[in-house]
This record gives sequence, C-alpha cells and structure tokens, in this order.
Amino acid sequence: MKKICIPRNVEWILDELEKNGYEAYAVGGCVRDSLLGREPKDWDVTTSARPQDVKRIFRNTYDTGIEHGTVSVRIGTEIFEVTTFRVDGDYSDHRRPDSVEYTDKLAEDLKRSDFTMNAMAYHPRVGVVDLFGGQEDLKKGCIRCVGDPEERFEEDALRMLRAYRFAARFGFFVEEETARAVREKAPLLDNVSRERVREEMDRLVCAGHPGILRDICKSGLMSYILPEWTPCEGVPQNTPYHIYTVDEHLIRTVEASQPIRVVRWAALLHDIAKPCCRHTDASGRDHFYGHPEQSAKMADEILRRLKFDNATREAVVWCIRLHDENPPKDLRETRHLLSRIPDGFYPYLQALQYADAAAQNPAYLSESKRKLDAAGALYRQVADEKQCVKLADLAINGRDLMELGFPKGRMIGEVLRRLLQIVLDYPEMNSKSLLLRVAGQIKEQGFQKQ
Repeated sequence: MKKICIPRNVEWILDELEKNGYEAYAVGGCVRDSLLGREPKDWDVTTSARPQDVKRIFRNTYDTGIEHGTVSVRIGTEIFEVTTFRVDGDYSDHRRPDSVEYTDKLAEDLKRSDFTMNAMAYHPRVGVVDLFGGQEDLKKGCIRCVGDPEERFEEDALRMLRAYRFAARFGFFVEEETARAVREKAPLLDNVSRERVREEMDRLVCAGHPGILRDICKSGLMSYILPEWTPCEGVPQNTPYHIYTVDEHLIRTVEASQPIRVVRWAALLHDIAKPCCRHTDASGRDHFYGHPEQSAKMADEILRRLKFDNATREAVVWCIRLHDENPPKDLRETRHLLSRIPDGFYPYLQALQYADAAAQNPAYLSESKRKLDAAGALYRQVADEKQCVKLADLAINGRDLMELGFPKGRMIGEVLRRLLQIVLDYPEMNSKSLLLRVAGQIKEQGFQKQ
C-alpha cells in the first residue's frame, strides 16, 4: 500500500468525520503532488457527510462554496475545504454545473474529476483509491481525461487549457485522445471568462516547461486565447540575426527567459506585431520597422482584454517598447536610459534582452551576451553609486526654485527637467550650489527673452 504522509490536522479531520459515521478522504491535487514527491500547497477533503453535518461536527466553519457542497474548516490559522461526495448536473454554460446532487459513493464523486491524476483519493488505513489509472498516468507523465474527454470539455471548457497548464508545470504530455478532443472542442473556450483564461495562461507561461505552447498552437486553442498569434505562425524572418519563424522565436524566447511574470509575458508578446510590420527589400532581406512600438501597443490591448493588473501590464509594455534598443555602452547612456523608465524596471528589460538574444541566430549570441553583461555592470555601478537619474534625485527641488524667484507653476517643472538633463550628462553637477547657479542663469535668460 502506497503510504502518503498527511498533515496532522488533515488526519484529525478524517478521524472526526469517521467517528461520526462518515467516510472521508484526502482528494485531488494533494494526492497527486504527494505521489510525485512534491509538497502540496493545499489539502482538500471529500466526505459522505452533508454540509450541515460537517458544520455540526466542526466548531469553526465557513460557507465558502456551500452551494456546491463545500464547507471550509478552520483549525488554528489553517483552513481546509471539506466537500461532500457529489454528482454534477448539466453544464449549460460549459463552465459550472447547473446543479449538484449529493451521493454516498466515493466512486461517483471521483468520476467528476477532470484528469486521472486528479481523480485519486487517500486515507491512511485504505491507501490510494485510484479507479481510473491515475498512478500509471503519473508514471508515464501523461495528462488524460477521466472518461470521455469530449464530455469533460463540454462540461467545463477551461479544462482544455488546464490540461496544457499541468503539462507545462510537470513536464508531461497530453494523451492523444484528450488532445484530439481539445482540437474538436477548442471553440468552447470562448465561453470562459477572460479572467479565468488569464489565470491559467499565467501559470502556464510561468511554469517550468513553457514549450508546451507549441502544442497549444497545434490544438487550436491559441486562436481563442490570443487571436493576434495566428498571423505570426510560420512567418519567416529573413535577416542574419534570425533563423526561426516569428512564432517559434517567441516561444524560444519564453523558454530562454527567467520564470518572472513580467519577463515571461514580455517574451511571449515582444514581437507580436512583426507580421504587420514586415517589409522585404529587393535583396530578399526582411525588415520590421517600428515593430517594438507596434508590439507594445498590441500587448497593451491584449493584457487589458485579459484583465491584467495595471502594474504588470505597464511593465510588460515598457519591456516590449524598449526590447530592441542597443544596450547602453557607457555610464552616460545608462543614466539617460534609466531616466526614461520606471524605477526598478531595468532588470526586467535586461532579462528580456538576454532571452531574446538566446532565441536568435546562435552565431551572434556571444557578442550580444558580452554587450548585455557590460550594460548590466554599468547599471549596477549607477545604482550602487546612487547616481542621479530622476527628478527626485536632483540636489534641488521646486521649493528651491521658488525661493530663487521662479513663479509657481509649469515653469518649475520645465526648469527641473532641464537641470536633470544637464546632470545626466555631467553627474558632478548634482550639487545644490551648482544647480542653483545654473537655475539663476536660466531665470536671467528667461527674463531677457521677455
């Protein structure tokens, strides 16, 4: 019997339910992760007890999903979801069951799971309850639907994307019948809210095996996730720096990038506008004039549609807009670049540029890496020395200018920006006395012009 080490509080919940005459098991992802040797984030319990019975047995409970048979049990600072064995009704919206009926049979409850690896239960005295070959599929690294995959996807269209998200997380593959059903049912993804699509794509893009994006493209799902992707498929890049089509380059950039949300999404979308910016000259060489700015605009629209938070969206868009710029070659160029972008943003940009270079022609990688390494050293020097790169870093402020006789208003900001440009070129000028002297000269010239 396969033994799983379950937390003491989970075992106590199972024991309490059993003492009151009910069956109870740990179920789902916690069993799967334990069998894979991973530490589960959450432990869920399934039981023959009805919700009202669970609430009677345990002192601290919350009705977090009681309409679907789920009651949350709090033990100290921990919360565990306890759900009654159930059978789902019809799924008229291809997302959630219209109704739920309770059952006394564990087998009926497990049948409603999405994939075999998630359809297992565990009890310390019973061992693993595996009715659909989940353990064997885990050994194979296989994502397989429970029962008829078309029915599973008709019930909940998000399961199609979840299949590939699990594959990206574990490095698994989607079994052929399940993949075939995805190709058949891909249009159903339009029934799923953009927020839920974003959540699944977020996890997938940031997972350890994002190359599964190639299979998503083959499945037809990408047309319903990112319709802007379709024009990128198979588009050649006839330039010395690129040896892959636009779509393959994008996926390779994601694979080469650090698993940081902003960087991964920037990698996925940084060249999304290349097909509409493509121009082939008389020699047969392709040019993609203006593609960083166009890609940034398209990415902004995509991330808004997927309901991203503003901070992430803005950071991704900044990365894409600047990704094709040459790395700064000296401290002056570094300061000017940092003055244009939000604080703390440069590491994201550089991470994207490293990944972008790794996904281009390998013949140029060494030189690209050398330039990026040098730029990184310059950035660290500017940061370590706290060199002035923003208005807030200037040795004087608006109050100082007003004391010098400048009128309150727009002119104050204009003068500060002019002084910042001087300091970016000559950092030694960032002293209050020197800047006040320059500001005085600007004031005199302004009055002379008047």
